[in-house]
Amino acid sequence: MNKPWIMTQAWRDVVFLHWPISVQSLKPFIPQELQIDLFEGQAWIGIVPFVADWTRPRFLFPVPFTRKYYELNVRTYVRHKGRPGVFFFSLDANSLLAVKAASIGGFLPYRHAQMKWIKHKDRRLFISEYENGDSSENFRLGFTPTAGTLKASNHELWLTERYYLWTKPKDVLWRVDIEHTPWQLQNVHIEIMENSLARYLTEDLSTQPLKHFSAYKRVRFFPPIAEKQQTDRF
Repeated sequence: MNKPWIMTQAWRDVVFLHWPISVQSLKPFIPQELQIDLFEGQAWIGIVPFVADWTRPRFLFPVPFTRKYYELNVRTYVRHKGRPGVFFFSLDANSLLAVKAASIGGFLPYRHAQMKWIKHKDRRLFISEYENGDSSENFRLGFTPTAGTLKASNHELWLTERYYLWTKPKDVLWRVDIEHTPWQLQNVHIEIMENSLARYLTEDLSTQPLKHFSAYKRVRFFPPIAEKQQTDRF
């Protein structure tokens, strides 16, 4: 990266859950400058819960009340000017301070949710409850990672090795570059007990997803970059 990073964070107990989804379902929610990325002709949606830890700006100590919190994001995969990255539909977190900081000016679609993360021996239970007026989105996941790392397939690399994210608050498309070492993926046993996320996408997410786990990843974020206008789409 040409510019110095501005924030670092550790991601712990990351679970990747992925479902195939139609391009037509995604289209209305993706900025027109972005191209929906496909793997062998198929679009994908991801739900990713994890623990965010040791959050701190460059040269500063961890910020009180945001050092450690839980996060749950709903995302899909896009490209812009040849770069493959991520577009987020929502990012839920149980730290109100982190949500307010990350969503200033509508920069990222962070939402404050009630969350629990319970660990008993090797099994974890993750619970998220988001309410906004008459609407709610809930997610309950039990999972147990298995020992040993995987030799990632091309598809697994395509789903997880993403080093750019885009967001479009108001009328400007912004890119944020992310830096970390390659994921060390593991198999994971899961039980989805409740999932009412992203119902606006009108596709069934009750089927068994592709699932992966990673225990730890240290990441760095770089200053947002305003992208120039581009008319190519899909």
